[in-house]
Amino acid sequence: MFKYDKKMPYPIDIKKKDLKMAKYILTQFGGSNSELAAALRYFSQKFTMPDEEGKALLNDIATEELGHLEMIGAMVKALTKGATVEEMKKEGLGGYYSEHGVGLYPVNASGVPFTITFVAVTGDALADLSEDMAAEQKARAVYENLIDLATDEDVINPLLFLRQREIVHFNRFKELYDRYKRIGLEKGR
Repeated sequence: MFKYDKKMPYPIDIKKKDLKMAKYILTQFGGSNSELAAALRYFSQKFTMPDEEGKALLNDIATEELGHLEMIGAMVKALTKGATVEEMKKEGLGGYYSEHGVGLYPVNASGVPFTITFVAVTGDALADLSEDMAAEQKARAVYENLIDLATDEDVINPLLFLRQREIVHFNRFKELYDRYKRIGLEKGR
């Protein structure tokens, strides 16, 4: 069912270490509006979509979100490459390092760990798609904030790509929501 292509949706070629930016970008790895939250939300919701079109759309976007999660992980790793413990501590990543070393662990920029409560599923197609549109808008806003914080084009360009995908996903969810509303499909029974 899934095929791993072994290449990222957008190339990551970050050359400069930037621990502060890495800390900010971590929020899209494990925060409430993260790629992880989106992938789990859409994958879980697909099972109660009322038709094959809805199931396929949520499955496709959930899968794409996993690719975006991989991009975020690669960005964080590139931004922290070669960092010393002293540098990690100086940029507020000492607590993170103490528990996770240089591994990637799903937390937000404040260090709050990912929780499954970030994943909303009601079994009602219209309610879930409304949540999905809101989630995409929130993720878009986070990417815009990250772009504002970034100074390196090697960081900004992948963030711009990810921001654009949030807009595409929002539009796809909106199209499905409008169709379901028009024909009266709500429950995935």
